[in-house]
Amino acid sequence: MKDYRTHLETLRQQAAEAALISALTTVRHKRELFAKHAQHLDALADEVEHAMAAAKEQAPSA
Repeated sequence: MKDYRTHLETLRQQAAEAALISALTTVRHKRELFAKHAQHLDALADEVEHAMAAAKEQAPSA
């Protein structure tokens, strides 16, 4: 589970960086590309988060 948390944090960081690049660039197609990339990374992070929650619910409690 710790590896998933690390990957989740990495995805969130990369999404934030892509969003920042999108906000700072003056080239329209690059702005759109990085915004789309940020959204995709956010969606992936959401999926990892949901998978972690589902795994936690299914795990037998000690």
